[in-house]
Amino acid sequence: MRNSKHPSVSKTRVITVTGIGELQVAPNYAELRIEVVTQAMDISEAQNENARLMNQVIQALLEMNIDREDIQTASYNIYPRYDYIEGKQVFRGYEVSNAITVKVVDISQVGRVIDVAVKNGANRISSVEFKLANESNYYHQALQIAFMNAVAKANTLAQTMKLPYYPEPIEITEESEESPPVMFRVASVSTQETYQTPIEQGLITISARLNVKFKY
Repeated sequence: MRNSKHPSVSKTRVITVTGIGELQVAPNYAELRIEVVTQAMDISEAQNENARLMNQVIQALLEMNIDREDIQTASYNIYPRYDYIEGKQVFRGYEVSNAITVKVVDISQVGRVIDVAVKNGANRISSVEFKLANESNYYHQALQIAFMNAVAKANTLAQTMKLPYYPEPIEITEESEESPPVMFRVASVSTQETYQTPIEQGLITISARLNVKFKY
């Protein structure tokens, strides 16, 4: 009598869930992009005036106890300016733009830094970003929350399916989650304002996502 052999049937059940973890954290520093834009018919005149004003801005920021290493040149551009009159190109001089990034560690002073920069010659604040210097620490916390969220989902499914034992994670995949800084943009500023510029920092959301496979 011949024994028939049947292939073994795996009883392993696998299910994939997504764990989500989020933290809302107050930023601990700000980064400003401050610009000086000058225009003149003569390129040297536009450059010289721009250099004078930017040096004046930087000196004023240093007097606010902002470290020199926290002030960096972001861009420097020279453009010819043209108007189009009755279909003809008319030269209108040159525009010089010099932009610096300024790190402000005392967030409560962001509005005052803007006002001082404008008072001393800046005429464009192109961005204000609030950031975290130690974001990775918070991200690790968000990863822990995401994993616990995945486990809770898997356990709920196990109970719903009336399985007699707890699920076991066999694969964990981290999804890329970048937390953008809280950003404010201002196209231009006026030197006529005498009150302090109000800036609200808000909160930064740190997010983590995990795809977790569980074996039952």
